[in-house]
Amino acid sequence: MVERRVGVVVITHNRCPELMRTLERLQTLPEEPHVVVVDNASTDGTADAVRSHHPWVHLIVNPTNLGAVGRNVGVANLTTPYVAFCDDDTWWEAGSLRRAADVLDAHEDLAVVTARIVVEPAGTEDPIVAELRDSPVAGRPGLPGPALGSFLAGASVVRREAFQGIGGFHPRLWLGGEEELAAADLAAAGWELCYLAELTAHHQASRQRDADRRRRDGVRNALWFLWLRRPLPAAVRRTAAILRQASLDGVTARGVLAAVAGLPWVVRERRVLPARAEARFRALEESQRRSSARRYGR
Repeated sequence: MVERRVGVVVITHNRCPELMRTLERLQTLPEEPHVVVVDNASTDGTADAVRSHHPWVHLIVNPTNLGAVGRNVGVANLTTPYVAFCDDDTWWEAGSLRRAADVLDAHEDLAVVTARIVVEPAGTEDPIVAELRDSPVAGRPGLPGPALGSFLAGASVVRREAFQGIGGFHPRLWLGGEEELAAADLAAAGWELCYLAELTAHHQASRQRDADRRRRDGVRNALWFLWLRRPLPAAVRRTAAILRQASLDGVTARGVLAAVAGLPWVVRERRVLPARAEARFRALEESQRRSSARRYGR
């Protein structure tokens, strides 16, 4: 049966083979979701390949690489109440989208459900799953799964109303840890986020990635988030923790310098989280300190 409550947004950039594999998987889903592919200015023939091999897809070609903001564009082109995000190297397991819609229907204050992530081709759980499952965040009683402070966009289904209500992903962050700021703003607006083990997303990591840029932007964005939303003591404490965890090299230095260069706009847009939302991020600090999946190393 066609699932009309959930659309899928896939962002891509110069990963044509991976995208073709993902679309083949999505095409076989029993939910038959409406899929929007946002091509972030690929130069490898991605758009032509989608038009030729997957004409059923709604293709949007951006003239520039918008990074995560490409998801905002995709969401704006959907009318479904819920949107499943998908990267070009991830795909959803059959039945997961329908189950996500059922849960979101049943919990009107729930903005995001994040899936169990299986790493392919090994078929093993991503190490981050244990952190999601054992999340120390206190959500409201009766949530269908552990409350979360943040989420993983490539493995999450969002309520379109909530996502658009906060303005989507912030354009300045581009890509890399952009979910943390969005999650904070959702929590500040009174929305809940949770992990739902009944959902499964598969991830076969592409080798086509600029690891240094991802790490640089990850450091920058983590620092920007702290100074945009956390109270001063927490921002100082977490800044020190991130710098202790990061590799002491040129990539980290460039990330820190980029964060410092952004301080004028960060100060202008700083809006400290209300106490209930701040409590979520404070509860995560110990698990973040011990995490093997959240380090800014090589």
